[in-house]
Amino acid sequence: MVVTQLVLGGDLSLFQISTQNGDNLQIHILCLGSDRSSVCLVFDFFSEHDKDIIYMCPFNGALKGKVFITNYRLYFKSADADPAVTLNVPLGVIGRVEKMGGASSRGENSYGLDITCKDMRNLRFALKQEGHSRRDIFDILFRYAFPVSHGLPPTESQLQILSLIGCLSTGPQGLPNEKWRITFVNETYELCDTYPTILAVPFRSSDEDLRKVSAFRSRGRIPVLSWIHRENQAVICRCSQPLVGMSGKRNKDDERYLDLIREANGTAKLTIYDARPSVNAVANKATGGGYEGDDAYQNAELVFLDIHNIHVMRESLKKLKDIVYPNVEESHWLSSLESTHWLEHIKLVISGAIQVADKISGGNSVVVHCSDGWDRTAQLTSLAMLMLDGHYRTLRGFQVLLEKEWISFGHKFASRIGHGDKNHADQDRSPIFVQFIDCVWQMTKQFPTAFEFNERLLVTILDHLFSCRFGTFLYNCESARDTNEVRSKTVSLWSLVNSEASSYQNPFYTPECSRVLYPVASMRHLELWVTYYIRWNPRIRQQQSPVEQRYMELLALRDEYLKKLEELQLTDSSPNSSHLSNSSTPNAASPTQHITHLHTPF
Repeated sequence: MVVTQLVLGGDLSLFQISTQNGDNLQIHILCLGSDRSSVCLVFDFFSEHDKDIIYMCPFNGALKGKVFITNYRLYFKSADADPAVTLNVPLGVIGRVEKMGGASSRGENSYGLDITCKDMRNLRFALKQEGHSRRDIFDILFRYAFPVSHGLPPTESQLQILSLIGCLSTGPQGLPNEKWRITFVNETYELCDTYPTILAVPFRSSDEDLRKVSAFRSRGRIPVLSWIHRENQAVICRCSQPLVGMSGKRNKDDERYLDLIREANGTAKLTIYDARPSVNAVANKATGGGYEGDDAYQNAELVFLDIHNIHVMRESLKKLKDIVYPNVEESHWLSSLESTHWLEHIKLVISGAIQVADKISGGNSVVVHCSDGWDRTAQLTSLAMLMLDGHYRTLRGFQVLLEKEWISFGHKFASRIGHGDKNHADQDRSPIFVQFIDCVWQMTKQFPTAFEFNERLLVTILDHLFSCRFGTFLYNCESARDTNEVRSKTVSLWSLVNSEASSYQNPFYTPECSRVLYPVASMRHLELWVTYYIRWNPRIRQQQSPVEQRYMELLALRDEYLKKLEELQLTDSSPNSSHLSNSSTPNAASPTQHITHLHTPF
């Protein structure tokens, strides 16, 4: 048996063990934590894994090198460039693999593979035409990049690490109380198979009432509590559209149930925010959906927020990708960006969340829904909660927010991202969660001291939204995760984040829990998130703000001083330096105490 180290970089070391029968066993050594002290193993099995190949780099031209493919990632390292160019692409990021050219293709580097990625980049590899050299690479990529299409489960790293988040209650703190109660009516997912098992509902509603309301709401997604204001007791509830249909059906149980939400804090009129454009809501009547009419819901006011559907958002991001990768045409940049309408959509989402937060701050309860209540609804409720509640602007609080509003309440991650599915043209795919994270980034830019976490956390979340390295974003809802035993078979993304929390912390954070944030939702104050959307361009990626750069330098200086201090204290505590210790203060502070009181001046 021969052991060879193939790759060492970042958080990964890749080793190959060659057995006597010619098979290769690859071992990923994954280090968690800034001190790299926590080590885990991931095993990948392939008979052949490496090929000489040419990477058609859009920035450096054709680069010869070697590619390694496991059942988790594609790794390329150039052989003739200095410094070496590397690609480290989790297979979950791959959205499409196509063969380029044929056996009779003419021209240099015209035969190979085209790979379309979900993270704003495309990859092209050229191979020699002799002997069907691309066949095995294509087969391996196609099988393991799209495991669901081949009857395999999504990639699951076999890491047995306890999630630091644990089981999260969907109810806000202080529940139950005299107005709201916790119900387990959905414990076996019978009421709604895309909702969590624990729900917070009006105290005066019975479980039988909930079943009747469920029959009148799309997908059974009844109005449930998302957040409650500690002082004025106004609430944010979320749900799906009512099943009104063309005939204008009514449901007395649903009408009474919304009245119970209104009465919980004495709101004069309950505000229902429908995320859709009004014309879309009317059109949904043709398929059995609809909206709450004034005649049926007399104690409520309906407000349409004009946020477009998943198909519009998908096309908008495609247009954005076309203008940012591989090159940016500066001469027509502003008009090109405007033509994508991406920032216009960002503006509408943030504007809608501002309206929700403002209504809550004024003491009025709200209900938020779109069509099914798992896309635009999640964007609006979670952004409004970020504006209203400083807890969700902390590193841990933001994790709780995502777990509750997105993961537990059934945002369709598998369908929207297409985890492991080769059908790249699936109409269910849409960058709804990417758009939400972009909105969060916009808020961090406008309020640079209000968030405990930094931009790196947001990029890391999006990277692992696609990577499938963690179980956090796998499948569409909790019931599917339970069926596939995600909690026992995979590790949470938060175990990585919390093991190196300092890397994701904002140095300028100033806690202000009671402060309500109202971002400016105008085109003049919104920016394209360059460090995410254009990060694959090396000229853009290397840019860093002077303040952040200086902060990193100071952190490195602090670590250097701490190391020197530890060395000096170890020297002082050795037997040879006992005479020095005797001449000092009798009760000298321990090394830990010295470190605690050491501060780096800014």
